[in-house]
Amino acid sequence: MNVDSVAVLGGGPAGLYAARLLKLAHPAARVVVHEQSTPATTFGFGVAIAARTQRNLEAADPATLADVLASGRPHDMRMLVGDREARVHNGALIGIARPELLAILTRHARAAGVEIEHGSRVGVEDQDADLVIAADGVNSRTRTTLADELGAHVDVAGGLYLWAGVDVALDTAIFAPATTAHGTFVTHAYPYAEGRSTFLVETDEATWRAAGFDASTDETPLDASDTASLDYLSDAFADRLGGHRLIGNRTRWLRFRTVHCERWTHGNVVLLGDAAHTAHYSVGSGTKLAMEDAIALVRAVDAADDLPSALRSYEAERRPQVARLQELSRRSRLWWDSFPQRTHLPVDQLMVAYMTRTGNVDLTRFAGTSPDVVRRGLAAYAGTAVETLPDDLPAWVLDRPLDHGGRRWPGRLLDPAERERLSTPPGDTVGDLARVAVELDDPWSADGDALVKRLHDLAQRGWRGFWLTGPAARGAVLTRLDVGERLREETGALVVVEGPPDTLGDLAAGLVAGRTDLVCAG
Repeated sequence: MNVDSVAVLGGGPAGLYAARLLKLAHPAARVVVHEQSTPATTFGFGVAIAARTQRNLEAADPATLADVLASGRPHDMRMLVGDREARVHNGALIGIARPELLAILTRHARAAGVEIEHGSRVGVEDQDADLVIAADGVNSRTRTTLADELGAHVDVAGGLYLWAGVDVALDTAIFAPATTAHGTFVTHAYPYAEGRSTFLVETDEATWRAAGFDASTDETPLDASDTASLDYLSDAFADRLGGHRLIGNRTRWLRFRTVHCERWTHGNVVLLGDAAHTAHYSVGSGTKLAMEDAIALVRAVDAADDLPSALRSYEAERRPQVARLQELSRRSRLWWDSFPQRTHLPVDQLMVAYMTRTGNVDLTRFAGTSPDVVRRGLAAYAGTAVETLPDDLPAWVLDRPLDHGGRRWPGRLLDPAERERLSTPPGDTVGDLARVAVELDDPWSADGDALVKRLHDLAQRGWRGFWLTGPAARGAVLTRLDVGERLREETGALVVVEGPPDTLGDLAAGLVAGRTDLVCAG
């Protein structure tokens, strides 16, 4: 189909990239981007672009990608806990300054013939273009205006995070905790330019309040930075900053907001990027989703006979991909929210736990890129040196013996017949393993706390452990493993997690990551 006019609301990655691709595909169309800020007031530190996203950009627009890569900074990743370190290779992952990325996208959009109007605050009601693209970010005015039509809602997380920077390029990305008198803070930091790194810090609400950051947040104007927090965190992470101090840029504590819309289109209006959906920063998804939305939208417009068909096709293609990434990001956020309870793990085992936290990367895949880390992680798990990686990693993991509470298990995989012999539903009589069905979305929620307390009480009464069952869906199995991790750490009792045979890889990863003691595939 042809389009004669396109209005783009928002000059972020989604809007600028969609504008360029549409103009290239429809040279006769008038494509106008309306951005309320000006280049001089653009703020932000670095963003990350992973290898798979780069491949998608290469296929859609190699010229733009070439400039992005030329300005980006590739980096590996390290997990740092005290003086312990585990390093993995990230391949083609790069960091790039957000203002530089926007400058590149702006330059290429203009080169294609796109008109860009900065300093213009316009709404969807002001547009009469054939196609209106709402790429106006997480605070989308369009989504607010059309909230009922789009079925929009926003989930707000309980933990808090703060974006800062530092005037040094770190050698690698780092993940590191800092424990203070008020609690534990965790940083996700990575280099993005010469002499510059992003330094994101997160913590739980109790620690945030104990440090007085509820007050400093209230006292900080929206256009200023929370200097009290920046000073405190500069001291807390002094060993990671090497004498440098954190830099603010409208820096304040925030709670992550997950945006959901039942529909991304209404009439001739379509939402892209953060306006339509968000996913937690720990999976590096914001820029990825924005630019891949743009690619999919232009492809749908080119293939359809009319605009309604194009928008339906766009949404049908992108929804499953976005839903999957939002679920991965939800699990990742929950893992990071509970990170401090894992810092006792050997650092290579902790890195395995990190890489397998969402179920997106299994042991075998991780071993293919970081064999030394996995080998040392397996050694920590098995309590014995591992000189070379076994050919069948999951089978090797499941075959390790376990000594627990005076009992010895020849391997970690139990036959389903053992369920009835070893476990019973908890009742008045104390038995061996309490068989419990787990039906939770969030293992660290109030419901999760209540379940763990109930099972802790059973352990106090004399039950020797827990056999966790539940729905066969893979997501439910991953949640049981998370509950198992809590039970192991908080009760010291034996934990068995059950799942269907097709989740054996997840169960094996859960064993190495310290989420369970034994597993059953039945």
